[in-house]
Amino acid sequence: MGVVEKWGRYRNLAFPGLHFFNPCAGEYLAGFLSLRVQSLDVRIETKTKDNVFVKLVCSIQYRVIQQNADDAFYELQNPEEQIRAYVFDVVRALVPRMTLDDLFEQKSDVAKAVLEELEKVMGAYGYSIEHILMVDIIPDDNVRKAMNDINAAQRLQLANVYKGEAEKVLQVKKAEAEAEAKYLSGVGIAKQRQAITDGLRENILNFSNKVEGASAKEVMDLIMVTQYFDTIKDLGNSSKNTTVFLPHGPGHVRDISDQIRNGMLEASSSGVCQ
Repeated sequence: MGVVEKWGRYRNLAFPGLHFFNPCAGEYLAGFLSLRVQSLDVRIETKTKDNVFVKLVCSIQYRVIQQNADDAFYELQNPEEQIRAYVFDVVRALVPRMTLDDLFEQKSDVAKAVLEELEKVMGAYGYSIEHILMVDIIPDDNVRKAMNDINAAQRLQLANVYKGEAEKVLQVKKAEAEAEAKYLSGVGIAKQRQAITDGLRENILNFSNKVEGASAKEVMDLIMVTQYFDTIKDLGNSSKNTTVFLPHGPGHVRDISDQIRNGMLEASSSGVCQ
């Protein structure tokens, strides 16, 4: 859009198209105004309520109001500097009342406050503020490092809590499994002993009925001797046994406790037992 003057005085606006000027009558084109949306990046350094210095990057998008283009052309010599000054004023008045965490959470409120102030001021000069974006908030490098360390420590603490809970669950499940295994093992041993007892009782009864004059005690002694030799045979068939035999004989199976005690005493006296 062109601004037309006559003898140095504003006359009218020249919209896009073909126009004729009469230089002899003092008409000429004083300048141009762009109707495009323009963007201005403003960098501001300020301090928060918790004494942290931060740099804010604001992007202001503005344009000339077509109906007030003459005001935009004549009222302000440098609109960008005017906008930048008002942004500095609003941000430095608002941010020091906020902590760093609040600033990150409420940056849209800062942008809204800047927008309201600029709309009120720049509208009188023929400019419309379209959008204000709080592009970036940059704390000091040491502050950023401290914030990252705090975040890392919190995450590590949470990870340790989860790891401890997992180990706790694993130990509980392991204990439950061991308890269940021992219970089932006990049930199996009890059933095994019951089966052995039933088998012995049946063998004793059958043997006593078939062999006249044989008492239950004699049959029991015979079974114990048979089991003794079966045990010796099983131990002899294995090459990886570490069994230590104590002096005793098959004829004294009933006195096995005395045999164990005497064997320990004999081994101790001879220096065999360590």
